[in-house]
Amino acid sequence: MNKYQCFKSLHKKSFHAFSVQESETVCSLQDRSLDFHALCALYAVTDVALVTSLRDGMNLVSYEYVACQGSKKGVLILSEFAGAAQSLGAGAILVNPWNITEVADSIRHALTMPSDEREKRHRHNYAHVTTHTAQDWAETFVFELNDTVAEALLRTRQVPPGLPSQMAIQQYLRSKNRLLILGFNSTLTEPVESSGRRGGDQIKEMELKLHPDLKGPLRALCEDERTTVIVLSGSDRSVLDENFGEFKMWLAAEHGMFLRPTYGEWMTTMPEHLNMDWVDSVKHVFEYFTERTPRSHFEHRETSFVWNYKYADVEFGRLQARDMLQHLWTGPISNAAVDVVQGSRSVEVRSVGVTKGAAIDRILGEIVHSENMITPIDYVLCIGHFLGKDEDIYVFFDPEYPSESKVKPEGGSASLDRRPNGRPPSNGRSNSRNPQSRTQKAQQAASERSSSSSHSSTSSNHDWREGSSVLDLKGENYFSCAVGRKRSNARYLLSSSEEVVSFLKELATATAGFQATCADYMHVLG
Repeated sequence: MNKYQCFKSLHKKSFHAFSVQESETVCSLQDRSLDFHALCALYAVTDVALVTSLRDGMNLVSYEYVACQGSKKGVLILSEFAGAAQSLGAGAILVNPWNITEVADSIRHALTMPSDEREKRHRHNYAHVTTHTAQDWAETFVFELNDTVAEALLRTRQVPPGLPSQMAIQQYLRSKNRLLILGFNSTLTEPVESSGRRGGDQIKEMELKLHPDLKGPLRALCEDERTTVIVLSGSDRSVLDENFGEFKMWLAAEHGMFLRPTYGEWMTTMPEHLNMDWVDSVKHVFEYFTERTPRSHFEHRETSFVWNYKYADVEFGRLQARDMLQHLWTGPISNAAVDVVQGSRSVEVRSVGVTKGAAIDRILGEIVHSENMITPIDYVLCIGHFLGKDEDIYVFFDPEYPSESKVKPEGGSASLDRRPNGRPPSNGRSNSRNPQSRTQKAQQAASERSSSSSHSSTSSNHDWREGSSVLDLKGENYFSCAVGRKRSNARYLLSSSEEVVSFLKELATATAGFQATCADYMHVLG
């Protein structure tokens, strides 16, 4: 007797042993090829699908089975060696096909599984199969390919030159409507003296404080009627309120996802349908690694999680970070629309499209709308210690970049939510792959402004494209400056926050002198 005949004999015995009635079949042996419709019908009526691949690339059968289980909600038992285990493993029962006992137990578990658990598992996998389509795969591939090209250019780029302070100040004084965008952490923060005890430094550095020497210069710049100042940070709202609440400036927290006008209330600038279902599962992973990595900590923000191992042992921290990434990709975020941003000693998980560059257009739109800005912005100074993912803000303003390569708007409406707490939507999915040229943005903004009379004066549904349409930048009036990052998309470089302090002091002094000269001139004319 050959193997196939032996298998048929075993199947016949199991059929007679476990069939309750003649009309109820536990297992049906198909030893011939089936056409597409017959195969789909078989998938649809099957209670359990068992895939025991020892090695394969993806395994299409498991995806087909889930797609056909619209009402049955059958259970998928999947080999851990199948490629599909990476994406369907959260809803399937994963087994080692070499372990016969484990496979048998999994079959029993699948056949006796409660209906609510079957439905939960199926719902998870069905969502993945129906959203991760061929079109979605192609868009993701092209999107990440573009990111790879940008990262390669960044790695081979020369170190930016130092900021030409005098030129930046001269162009600032000549301009009519200025925009200053400042980061916070490692840019405007107070330096922490090293006392030789790393524990003390860690506590101090975790409490971000504005550099005391910057209060005067910032106040002078904020009071200038021709200057709009924005502090754009990854920190949460309470940190920015504590440090900048006294200044006449705009605050943008959590990479621009929350915005506070001058002396106003917080609102959210997040795109609608932002998917935040991944939060709880990612939090468990971050807590797990924080407990097992001495001197590490993580921050829970409303739109992201950041795990920091700056003070942990260097080698152990890197090993833990690598292990954490593996846990995240094979579990909590395998089916989620999120980005993983790796810093030098940190790991951050945030929703797709949550970057400073993606938010700045919406922020500008709100500023233009709130301040009834008519004069085009003809000077931009952007200074920050931003992660590579957030350096798209430099490209957004740079007049030398083609408009098609600028930051892409998020899918759906981008109207602002003026709820005091600015809570993010809890479901849906963002789409960050719909590029739109700046010319088109300006045309649409003009069209929508012409019909704005039909809107309520308290409505926040103005178009975010107003932001980019008010820009009138020339190359000599744009100064992007990275702080402490030698490989950057920025045009210029400042080595440390101390150099930022020195430059802003110099800028504030020059502004005060220029205003005094103008006042004297007007007095003489009067």
